Amino acid sequence: MAWDVTALIGERGWTTRSELVGRVDRGSVDAWVAAGRLVRLQPGVYALPAAAADWRTRMDAVALTRRGIVSHRSALALWELIPVPEGPVHLTVDTARSARGSAGVVLHRAPDVDEITRRVRGIPVACVERAVVDTWPTDPVLVRSAAIEAVRARLCTPAHLEHELARRPRLPGRRDLAALVGLLADGCRSELEIWGCLQVLRGPGMPTFVQQREVVVRGERFILDAAYDDVRLAVEMDGAAWHGSRRQRESDIRRDALLAGIGWLTLRFDHSRMTTDPADCRRDLLAVHAARRALFGVR
Repeated sequence: MAWDVTALIGERGWTTRSELVGRVDRGSVDAWVAAGRLVRLQPGVYALPAAAADWRTRMDAVALTRRGIVSHRSALALWELIPVPEGPVHLTVDTARSARGSAGVVLHRAPDVDEITRRVRGIPVACVERAVVDTWPTDPVLVRSAAIEAVRARLCTPAHLEHELARRPRLPGRRDLAALVGLLADGCRSELEIWGCLQVLRGPGMPTFVQQREVVVRGERFILDAAYDDVRLAVEMDGAAWHGSRRQRESDIRRDALLAGIGWLTLRFDHSRMTTDPADCRRDLLAVHAARRALFGVR
């Protein structure tokens, strides 16, 4: 009998040997593997060649056959917050299970697997905040960027990260992660905003501001990087890549004009100036803020 291997495996793209030999003879399975019609992902797990080329297939197979969830840096990759990592898949299982890792699989155990389980493309995966905290001790530089992007993309909130971090009082490098989470909670959404907040906006003698201030003009919603409400002064921190395009510059000009129409002055600092001469940025900000105070009669 001529089997249609693709139809036999199904849309998932992979299956186990035990599932296969329940439907076809073992000799056929071995022949398909030898001929390259099936690829061995791990002991007892096979995939169609096209599916085997997708790293997500491997994670899916490992999670379901081991009855766990993709976690740690593997989870961050599945959430598309870091590049696909080389090396083993990280998997977390319930503490009630006695299980061991194997070649290509690093096994972790946790008591709250059901609570932290989410799904990405149908694959069971740890929630973003748990993956961030779990991975932080091994690569804080990489995870720092992942955490910022996760909050910016609304995959989790600073409050979620704070909650998860509170559960790990002995986490290596905890103080640095807590500082980052605090800045995200304050409204920072990029490394440039973090730099600007620490080196410019929060400098000695600087006035009080709020971050991520929402302003609506003619039905359009704008979010200001930093705002001084008492004098209607907005500060925007322009990244070199995003704000360097002609289209974005035109958008910024239009946005600033609309804000000016309701009394807001926008002060912009670009990436190069902020990172090379923050003291000069502080001086300009103080001067403009003082002028606005005089204009508005603020004491």
